[in-house]
Amino acid sequence: MSTAAIDSFSEARPARAQSALGETIFRTLCFSAATLLMAALAGVVVSLAIGGWPAFHKFGLGFITSTAWNPVTEEYGAAGPIVGTIVTSILALLIALPLALGVSIFLVEFCPKRIARPIAIAVELLAGIPSIVYGMWGLFVLAPWFATHVQLPILMDFDSNSLIGRIFSGVPNGANIFTASLILAIMILPYMAAVFRELLLTVPSQVREAAYGLGSTSFEVVAKVMLPYVGKGTVGVIMLGLGRALGETMAVTFIIGNSHGFPHSLFDSGSTIASTIANEFAEATSDMHTAALIALGLVLFVLTFAVLATARALLAGQKN
Repeated sequence: MSTAAIDSFSEARPARAQSALGETIFRTLCFSAATLLMAALAGVVVSLAIGGWPAFHKFGLGFITSTAWNPVTEEYGAAGPIVGTIVTSILALLIALPLALGVSIFLVEFCPKRIARPIAIAVELLAGIPSIVYGMWGLFVLAPWFATHVQLPILMDFDSNSLIGRIFSGVPNGANIFTASLILAIMILPYMAAVFRELLLTVPSQVREAAYGLGSTSFEVVAKVMLPYVGKGTVGVIMLGLGRALGETMAVTFIIGNSHGFPHSLFDSGSTIASTIANEFAEATSDMHTAALIALGLVLFVLTFAVLATARALLAGQKN
């Protein structure tokens, strides 16, 4: 071996060693970040489980199935807030889903290109409005208007014993399950529309143009080509919107009425898990009251985690 070759090999060895050291440090930092995140998640779960154990231990399954919530007698049941959380989230999703799909389809398929991007940015900015602003708007604007122009006419026009009367019965003050669902729908709408838009943009233009070339109408292209192409991702976005609605706190607290029983109609007062915790945690003077609220937090964590885990699985399937 020549002297030049030996010198070149000697210079390459420190460079390779330095590169290997940098790679090891990089891998270690990434592993540490992932481990720290998992440790934080585990810490949250363990803290909620330990803090809520006295409530689970005392009430057992009755904590999930009972609607009793009386700090004076130390009786606590999470059924009312759980049902309120699920009902408001599902109603919000039913309201927001068609609107979000319509906005995203318009931006991708029909909106002129020069204004599509500014409108999309405006939609994304709506997702950044603080929830307390939505709550204050709902309390001072939506609730009075809704009580005057929707609730009162319905209560006056329909018999309280009829099916419609029972569905829409309640105190006409604007603070109820339905208006809380409207607020949630407004909050998750821009988020869902933005993600739907990104999904629809993944549809190859050649596929859409081929459908138009075969004589398909715009509706047929959207319904039979674009939506099936992003089918699993669409379900994933729906689940993500549901998870966002499940955990909302301040906006719902302002306008849901904060009643712990089962809601018997769409215009009845109710509560959610998050609103119950926000309303009562600062006033929880007994250990059992605090434990019940922490147990509610654990129930909400499990619900939200299950929804988001399902969404991640569905989105991963879409990428594949």
